[in-house]
Amino acid sequence: METRASFIATMRETQHLSPEKGQSPANGNREQFDSDEGSSIEDADFNWDEFLEETGASAAPHTSFKHVEISLQSSFQPGMKLEVANKSNPDTYWVATIITTCGQLLLLRYCGYGDDRRADFWCDVMTADLHPVGWCTQNNKVLMPPDAIKEKYMDWTEFLIHDLTGARTAPANLLEGPLRGKNPVDLITVDSLIELQDSQNPFQYWIVSVVENVGGRLRLRYVGLEETESYDQWLFYLDCRLRPVGWCQENKYRMDPPADIYSLKTISEWKCALEKSLNDAANFPLPMEVFKDHADLRSHFFTVGMKLEAVNIREPFHICPASVTKVFNNHYLQVTIDDLRPEPSKISMLCHADSLGILPVQWCLKNGVNLTPPKGYSGQDFDWADYQKQCGAEAAPHLCFRNTSFSRGFTKNMKLEAVNPRNPAEICVASITSVKGRLMWLHLEGLQMPSPEYIVDVESMDIFPVGWCEANAYNLTPPHKAVLRRKRRIAVVQPEKQLPSTVPVEKIPHDLCPVPQPDTTGTSNGRYCCPQLYINHRCFSGPYLNKGRIAELPQSVGPGKCVLVLKEVLSMVINAAYKPGSVLRELQLVEDPQWNFQEETLKAKYRGKTYRATVKIVRTSDQVADFCRRVCAKLECCPNLFSPVLVAEVCPENCSIHTKTKYTYYYGKRKRIIKPPIGENNNMKSGHVKPARRRKRRKSIFVQKKRRSTAVDLNAAGSAEESEDDEPDVIEDETGSEETSSELRDDQTDTSSAEVPSTRPRRAVTLRSSTESDRPPPMERARRSRRPQPHSYSEAEKCTQVKEEIKQEEEEKLILDSNPLEWTVTDVVRFIKLTDCAPLAKIFQEQDIDGQALLLLTLPTVQECMELKLGPAIKLCHQIERVKVAFYAQYAN
Repeated sequence: METRASFIATMRETQHLSPEKGQSPANGNREQFDSDEGSSIEDADFNWDEFLEETGASAAPHTSFKHVEISLQSSFQPGMKLEVANKSNPDTYWVATIITTCGQLLLLRYCGYGDDRRADFWCDVMTADLHPVGWCTQNNKVLMPPDAIKEKYMDWTEFLIHDLTGARTAPANLLEGPLRGKNPVDLITVDSLIELQDSQNPFQYWIVSVVENVGGRLRLRYVGLEETESYDQWLFYLDCRLRPVGWCQENKYRMDPPADIYSLKTISEWKCALEKSLNDAANFPLPMEVFKDHADLRSHFFTVGMKLEAVNIREPFHICPASVTKVFNNHYLQVTIDDLRPEPSKISMLCHADSLGILPVQWCLKNGVNLTPPKGYSGQDFDWADYQKQCGAEAAPHLCFRNTSFSRGFTKNMKLEAVNPRNPAEICVASITSVKGRLMWLHLEGLQMPSPEYIVDVESMDIFPVGWCEANAYNLTPPHKAVLRRKRRIAVVQPEKQLPSTVPVEKIPHDLCPVPQPDTTGTSNGRYCCPQLYINHRCFSGPYLNKGRIAELPQSVGPGKCVLVLKEVLSMVINAAYKPGSVLRELQLVEDPQWNFQEETLKAKYRGKTYRATVKIVRTSDQVADFCRRVCAKLECCPNLFSPVLVAEVCPENCSIHTKTKYTYYYGKRKRIIKPPIGENNNMKSGHVKPARRRKRRKSIFVQKKRRSTAVDLNAAGSAEESEDDEPDVIEDETGSEETSSELRDDQTDTSSAEVPSTRPRRAVTLRSSTESDRPPPMERARRSRRPQPHSYSEAEKCTQVKEEIKQEEEEKLILDSNPLEWTVTDVVRFIKLTDCAPLAKIFQEQDIDGQALLLLTLPTVQECMELKLGPAIKLCHQIERVKVAFYAQYAN
């Protein structure tokens, strides 16, 4: 669950930068991530966000693409054993079990803790002191249990023998050496050698060389044909036709080149090429971990002559009657498309029990799909009963086929990325036009020649989620004319010269992150996994960010790939700003020559305009903490507002009790520099008179609205601020706008929490607003002289208001009867039914969400997995956050 949630969270926003097209459609040339181009060329790039917005469509869920999810998994598996240094005594080691994985991060539990999860800890494969089981014995190191459980067993040697018997140990080559921390896809490098099964004969193989690896999608070239790319093939690394070198010999199969290329070389040339490749494979073998996720073939029940329906592999736009023409063994058979002409064209395909595109007789009729009659069929309307009688053949029984109604969550009008069947090197933007059972019909956008909708199985490894090509730096064929629609709407953000802050970036503490070193690991993804980043809502939000919108953000994002997690966080920060364009401009200036970064395009929307800018984002986990602190410094907010550190109650920076000048020099000064003395407005000479008066009048209205409300909480503040921020007459002057919009909002939120202990924030705000009504500050008193007094309430009314607010706070405070970690699915459903999200309880039942899974849910996860709109998702997340807060208060310690 955790790995899947991380993947969803990290893949959701990979939709901004698309590489330029390569010149050769055959090879699909890629572009490096680190582009030197500026943001001014962004008008010419296809953007998934814009496209989905313009078409009103949604992206297919990432969880629907099983093969992509598998490709992101670690080479380490839960349950594996390894030896790790003791945290309290690094000179000693103990055996630990892998609980779960996320990229290069492992969640470990020392053996002996049993089911006790309190001592579980995360570690980085690339930096932690990890070794295979037996390493301590070989190197004369001390193997000692942690102090916390040292007294649990009398004989630890006997315990270890019992615990390790029959257990899987982590492979040594994944803990040490050049393969350390790599996932299966990373292990497949260019020039790796693999055996490829013949497309017609299951007992014939030939060796192929990997020419290109695009996120596990391999471009393969037959050995002996290195000089030509005409016979290259594209297959996903999980395809059952791919086997490690030596498989053919072990199973006594034939090693011969395919029939269609056999005549291109002499027998001696083929033999020479084979010998060379076998020697190379022996010297540089492909790790067996590459093939760990290959599914085992199950036995089939087909016999020769059985009839079925099949997607025509040469023209995957039609479903045709077909026959079983050969049974090789209990795993493989040959299926041929029926052709009744005197000289039929034989279209045959090698199949197994779980092959895609083979269906039982009458499937098309039951699903309302057109069945294309066999070529040469004389009747007007095809009828299976007559046809079977005419052929004297029986239909293959339903038990021969896999589940034919499994749609994996795909629905009509969803968008995805799909391989062009006529040019396997090309991946296009695709729209789902229909879903019937486990088949769907795709319309490919941007093709030079119009093509009919082609049919693909929902478990095909030729379809990919939105953003997959961008994440793997591969060309994506965009729709026609998509760019022309956007050019008129996009304003490009250019960096502006900024005045220096009194809190230089260089002086910010770097305790959380060592000085980063340049990356020398090439294209390995091993160290590019970001830890979980927390949005600490209680921390000071600064002049740029709306505290109410910050409060609506999920508590955490990740873990996952560094660039993707940080891009998600930055996008959320931009959307939480008073003026997103200003934040985008500030983010452009965050950089460090020592960073291993890549440039990503971020966008901001404000008053009907879309702004784009290229921002440098670090790629490695050791630089994440430094990056977050520098961004926070640039935005003049608390360094822990978003960081790898979870702030539970009191921020280590004490940002709740510091004055605003702690992080914001100009923010504190603007008030005195720009704001004219009250009563002198008529003497102002500049054009600031009208904006100042308008802003002041709007502020009085805002204050009245705030004080008439029955409760002052973060969400209420956020909604009020948001409605004001969206008004059409927001002042355009940069300094004036920041002074009025930023200070006004923070006066209503930040100062109250700064002067009153923050353990009960809602009550603090309430009491302050009520007690200050009789004794306003000088500025406020002067302003009120020009407007009706907002506080004409009697003392009884004030008392009633405070009581109502306290009552509401007590209602929101949740007391749990049991630990949520131990909740079953039924317990979770029972809790949801007691909230205002009761209609959503059935979703928790259907998706088997227990207490542990409930605590992992975040806003992006809820929207993606449960397919909820933003409003209901936020409402549900509020209830989940109540459980989390109660859990931390009652059970976390």
